[in-house]
Amino acid sequence: MDDVSTLQAGLQNKLRSRSMGTKLIVVCALALLMYIPAFFVEGLVDERTQRANDVAKEISNAVGGQQTFLGPTLAIPYRVLPQSSGGVASHGIYLVFPIRASAVVHTATQEWRRTLLKVPVFQADLEMDADFDLAGVPATAPPDAVLDWSHAEIVVGASGARGAQGDATLTMDGKTVTLIPAEILQDISIGEDQNQQLKLMLLGARAGGVARPDTQFSVKSAMRFSGAQRLAILANGKTTHLVAQGDWRSPGFDGAFFPIEQSASSRGYSAEWSVPFIARGVRAEGTSDSITGLDKTALGISFLELVDPYHSVDRSLKYLLLFMGLVFLSYFVFEATSGNRLHPAQYILVGIAQIIFYLLLLSLAEKIGFDFGFLIAGAATVILLAVNAGWVFASRKQGIRALAIFSLLYALIYTLLRLEDDALLVGAIASFVAVAAAMYFTRSIDWFSSVPVPGSAEWQATPLVPKDTA
Repeated sequence: MDDVSTLQAGLQNKLRSRSMGTKLIVVCALALLMYIPAFFVEGLVDERTQRANDVAKEISNAVGGQQTFLGPTLAIPYRVLPQSSGGVASHGIYLVFPIRASAVVHTATQEWRRTLLKVPVFQADLEMDADFDLAGVPATAPPDAVLDWSHAEIVVGASGARGAQGDATLTMDGKTVTLIPAEILQDISIGEDQNQQLKLMLLGARAGGVARPDTQFSVKSAMRFSGAQRLAILANGKTTHLVAQGDWRSPGFDGAFFPIEQSASSRGYSAEWSVPFIARGVRAEGTSDSITGLDKTALGISFLELVDPYHSVDRSLKYLLLFMGLVFLSYFVFEATSGNRLHPAQYILVGIAQIIFYLLLLSLAEKIGFDFGFLIAGAATVILLAVNAGWVFASRKQGIRALAIFSLLYALIYTLLRLEDDALLVGAIASFVAVAAAMYFTRSIDWFSSVPVPGSAEWQATPLVPKDTA
């Protein structure tokens, strides 16, 4: 009888080994299947992100929008006589950029709220200086063009006129005047793409008494504008120097050139740019329709949120398949090492709990931020999964083991979301370690065991008692 019991126990182990091999395939399939509900969560994140963008755009437009500024530039009207242009008179505006342009920008920011959403709004004080050298001007005017120096203007530009917070002034030849809408060129559009051209409203002041051929002079302009999300200065000088300072704690520096110096802290930011003429890629003077490349010289400052909850949740969803697979693999190892069996429906419940984690994370991140939202949603889900493991395996020890493993797993996911350059490396190493652990704990399972199907002829022909003792 002992031999019969031994053979029966061995046969049961073989049956269980084959069953566990099938179960592993089923678990992998379920992990892939549970990725389908994630598309609905991604759709919800996209919808909330679009709503946030719409609110940001509404607030931004109310305060002037993303602002781009053009420093002092000399605009001179010209005309070409009929005998020089095929019998038809033509005219236009000739622009001369300063040989040196410098600007100092100070920004003060605050966050405007609309329901759960916040949009950074700034007020900028700008001082833009320019030194002009008109020797050799005009160098690239149309043939036989005649410049009307008496109607020359110094113009400055802004992309969002409704953001003006006061009169703009210009100091020239020791006199300070208030800038008014330019007379000879009220606005200008720059950019090679017709659908994405930058349109600037121009303010100007007469410069006929100062701007004359072969002269040198300097001007200084001062403006105060509000805006939202981004501020940029066009590098309009042969050489351009910009210094920007403000109280925003997490600026982004963008545009054509990177700052030569920058710093940011909880007290604010500072940055400095220096753009030489050879790097600017735009001629020093020319007709108003020949400077389309000026939009590519923008020196930009973006006022970003420290943590965008929608972006962070969207990033976490990209790790869902890895996340789901590791949780399912942990449950499978618990099942393989404990001897208790789980139904596929129980794996589905575990997967649903993880999908709900992302819904909790999204809703909490909108109210209290991503970090605290992840802490609360993650802690609740880890406790639920650990308690569930204790229930289904009828073992407090397995519940405690699950609590430790899933706590480490959620901590890993949070770490991956906070890493930038090393996220792929850390995720790959963690996945390798998880698979290695699964291999170790399932090393005793005979995955290739061949067992007759109960009830079949092969099953009936298989003796349960050795022939020599039958």
